[in-house]
Amino acid sequence: MIDILVLYYSAHGSVRSMAQLVARGVNQVAGAQARLRSVPPVAARTQVAEPPVPDDGAPYVELADLEQCAGLALGSPTRFGNMAAPLKYFLDTTGALWAKGTLVGKPAAVFTSTASLHGGQETTLTSMMIPLLHHGMVIVGLPYTQAEVNTTSSGGTPYGASHWAGAGDDKPLTDEERTLCLALGKRLAETALKLAA
Repeated sequence: MIDILVLYYSAHGSVRSMAQLVARGVNQVAGAQARLRSVPPVAARTQVAEPPVPDDGAPYVELADLEQCAGLALGSPTRFGNMAAPLKYFLDTTGALWAKGTLVGKPAAVFTSTASLHGGQETTLTSMMIPLLHHGMVIVGLPYTQAEVNTTSSGGTPYGASHWAGAGDDKPLTDEERTLCLALGKRLAETALKLAA
């Protein structure tokens, strides 16, 4: 059994919902299981840091989770067309893993949620790919043979799964967005099994 790490930051719950769907897609593949982890918010010096264990949701990630995984799905809300600071902050702590080549050759996929339809879904996804490429990971996207990539009118790109949450974070995931999250998790797990063989 291989572990696929589904790592995310979620401010209002949309990315968390997507992460759960990606994990469900991973778990649909025989021989693979999802490990859900999150990152804490970043605290300014004048604020109290978050407790070491979250009150609810997925446990916070540790570097060991990256060492042990056979693949990685990375999720973040969009912040000005880029990944959110808490996720970037965590990735900036992975230099020792980079130096050892821990993630080289492992597959990775990305997913995001935006408040506005044209709020930078694709740039956020590609911003998350950059550190993964520096780690030597193999990027897995969603091919156009996945019908929903062609028919979606909200989220969903060939770069990875995405969701249009609305300015008030009041738009639930559409059927197409849900299907694309599941498909991304499944494709990542299948790729990880092939590479592990």
